[in-house]
Amino acid sequence: MGKAEFLTPKAIGNRIKAKGLQKLRWYCQMCQKQCRDENGFKCHCMSESHQRQLLLASENPNQFMSYFSQEFKSEFLELLRRRFGTKRVHNNIIYNEYISHREHIHMNSTQWETLTEFTKWLGKEGFCKVDETPKGWYIQYIDRDPETIRRQEELERKKKQDLDDVERSAKFIEEQVRRGREGKEPEEEPVYTELKRMNEDEKIAFNLDNASAGPSKTSTSLGSSGLKVTASAKRKESSHSSDSKDKKKKSALEEIIEMEEQKKKSVRSDHWIQPNIVVKVITKRLGEKYYKKKAIIREVQNKYTAMVKMIDSGDKLKLDQSHVETVIPAPGKRVLILNGQYKDTEAILEGIDEHKFSATLVLDSGRMKGKTVERIAYEDFSKLA
Repeated sequence: MGKAEFLTPKAIGNRIKAKGLQKLRWYCQMCQKQCRDENGFKCHCMSESHQRQLLLASENPNQFMSYFSQEFKSEFLELLRRRFGTKRVHNNIIYNEYISHREHIHMNSTQWETLTEFTKWLGKEGFCKVDETPKGWYIQYIDRDPETIRRQEELERKKKQDLDDVERSAKFIEEQVRRGREGKEPEEEPVYTELKRMNEDEKIAFNLDNASAGPSKTSTSLGSSGLKVTASAKRKESSHSSDSKDKKKKSALEEIIEMEEQKKKSVRSDHWIQPNIVVKVITKRLGEKYYKKKAIIREVQNKYTAMVKMIDSGDKLKLDQSHVETVIPAPGKRVLILNGQYKDTEAILEGIDEHKFSATLVLDSGRMKGKTVERIAYEDFSKLA
C-alpha cells in the first residue's frame, strides 16, 4: 500500500496521530523515533538506519547512556525549578508533567531503572531534599543560584538590623526608666498593726445630733482599743486613696513609649515623592522598555501620583508612588531627603553603609547646614535631577 498523498484525509489523520503521545514500548531512543503500533516498530527495528545506530552504540555504550542520563537529569531539574521552585512536591507529579512532552528522554535509556531510584540519587547527590512518606516520595529543589543566595543574605542582614534597632530602643527605654526611678524619693512603706478586739466592758458612744455639723463637732467616747481601731482605719483609708491615685497615673515606661510613637507619627509620612528627583521604575506592567529605567519626577499630583520623564527615551508617564523607588548616587553628589526629621532638606552624600542599608549625609541647606547625619535609610533620600 502506497504512502498517502499530501493533504489527503488519510495524510492529515496520520499527522494528527503523530502529534500525540504513543506507547513507550514502541519508541526507539537511539533513533528518537516514535512508532504508532507494533508493526511499525518491527519495521523500524529491521531498517538499515536503526541497525547503523545500534552499531554506533555498541562501540561505546557508556557514552550514550551517560549522555541520555545527563539530559534526563537536566530537563527534570529544570522543570522542577521553573514549575515548582523550592516547594515540596510528589515525584510522580513532576514525572507526569515531564513525559507529557513528546520529545522527552525516556527513563529506560538512562542509568536509572525506576523513578524511586532516580529520586534517591537526587537526594544523595544534593540536588534536592527527598523524603519518603506512606503516599510516596516527595522532592524539594535546593536553589543554589548565586543571585538567590545573595538576596537571602540581604534579607537576613536586614532582619538582623531591625532586631538590633529594637534591642537598642528597648535598652534606651530601660535606661530612661532607671533614671526616673533614681530621681524620685523613696516611698514610705505602710505600717501594719495587729487587730485587737475590744473588751466587752468598753463602749463606743456617738452623738448623732451633731454628725451633720462636721467631724470637728462630733463627740465620741472611746476606749484605748477603740482609738487604735480608728487610727488603723484612717491609715487604711489613706493608703487606699494613695494606691488609687498611683494606679491612675501612667508609668514612666508607658509615657516614654507614647512620646516615641507621637514623635514618629509627627516626623514620618506615608508619601515621599518630590519634584526634581531621580527615581527608578520597578513595575513590570509597562514592559521591559521601562523596567529598571531611571526617570525624573516633573510634577506630583495628590501626594501619591507622579508625572515622570524617562531619561533614556524622553517618554512621559504617569506613575504611582509604589511603581518607583529612590536612586542612590555616587558619593559627593547632591541628594534630597524625602522623609524623617530632615525632610525637604538638600544634602551631599558622604558615604554608604551596605550592611545597614543606610548612608551618611552632610546637610547643605537650612539652619543646620554643614551638619553630618548618619544612618539615613536608602528609601528616605534620592538623587537630585
